[in-house]
This record gives sequence, structure tokens and C-alpha cells, in this order.
Amino acid sequence: QVQLVESGGGLVQTGGSLRLSCAASGSIFSINTMGWYRPAPGKERELVASITRLGRTTYADSVKGRFTISRDNAKNTVYLQMNNLKPEDTAVYYCRMLMSDGFDFWGQGTQVTVSS
Repeated sequence: QVQLVESGGGLVQTGGSLRLSCAASGSIFSINTMGWYRPAPGKERELVASITRLGRTTYADSVKGRFTISRDNAKNTVYLQMNNLKPEDTAVYYCRMLMSDGFDFWGQGTQVTVSS
């Protein structure tokens, strides 16, 4: 049914930038919240950033001022603009979308590697 396809990951040097994209396809009626997650110590995954259907955003303290989340509702797509990347940002980033009917879906993950 619903499939999330992520893109934009890669290798970048400290201080560089990347832009992640996650596009949903399939039987989509309405997406309430979109978010990006990554593994964190002591956790399976931590919320990096999220955005509601109306554009309200939430960020992890570690990325505030550096990352910006946005969405294009017409395209069922969420973006994560990552600036001033640090080695500690290295992780697999997972896209999540919470549908209005209560179901949520995850992307397969995209690797972001920041070299020292």
C-alpha cells in the first residue's frame, strides 16, 4: 500500500550540507505528521525533526539551528535540510509518516556519513 522512498544521503565533510527527501506513494488519503529519526545511545531511534500537516515543527536540541524540516503536501514529500554537519550526525536517517487513519509508515533509511 503505502511506500516511503528516501533519497539524498551520502558522504560529506564536516561543515557540509545535505538535503534528504522522503516521498510517499500508494493509497494515501492524508498525512498528519512527518518526521525524521536516527539511532541514539540508549534508544532505538530518536526524533530529529518533525512537522505537522499545518507546518508546526519540532527539533532535537542537537540539531536546532542547523537542520530544517519542510514538507510538500501536494507531493506527499518531506525534506530535511542539514547544514553545518558534524561527525556526530553520522547515522542512518529514517523517514516516518503518520497517516490520518492512525497507521504509520517508515522508510528504509538513508545513510548519512560526516567525515572528520
